[in-house]
Amino acid sequence: MIEHEDNLDSLIAAAANGDRAAFRTLYEQSAAKLFGLCIRICHDRSLAEDAMQDAYVDIWRKAGEFDPARGRAGAWIAVIARNRAIDIVRRRGRAPGWGGGGDGEDALATLVDPAARQDGGAEAMALSECLARLEETPRRMLVLAYVEGLTREELAARFEAPVNTVKTWLRRGLAALKTCLDD
Repeated sequence: MIEHEDNLDSLIAAAANGDRAAFRTLYEQSAAKLFGLCIRICHDRSLAEDAMQDAYVDIWRKAGEFDPARGRAGAWIAVIARNRAIDIVRRRGRAPGWGGGGDGEDALATLVDPAARQDGGAEAMALSECLARLEETPRRMLVLAYVEGLTREELAARFEAPVNTVKTWLRRGLAALKTCLDD
């Protein structure tokens, strides 16, 4: 998701130790992508800016909690930004995401910008290929949950399934994606 991914681990570690210059560099390397994510969720520049501010405050405060063994730094900060954007939108009484009532597949396509990626979009292509291997319902749920920000309760209502079933589909879908991406 973020360009200089290999450098982000060390920047977050330095920020955890109070290094403001490292945090500034982390911001410079990640802000454009995270702002794009916030805009896609908030659909309002002002709300996206609020989400970004909240996200970077959280990143600064939680930098010591980041564990590179559990995942990539870019994904970690993107989850924080996504969650702050969803929180802000919900506080304003609006639904997160595109609001078009679609299945989220078009939303996923808008996240992929191979021209802007150093790896030429290889990671995005791998994710798309792994998503394509999933059954339709779990795939749609994952995209709606992690791209558009729908909650388990909202997914349960949309798919007319119990919340615990949705939790299971999401957990199994994420496990299948992890296995596929690790291969």
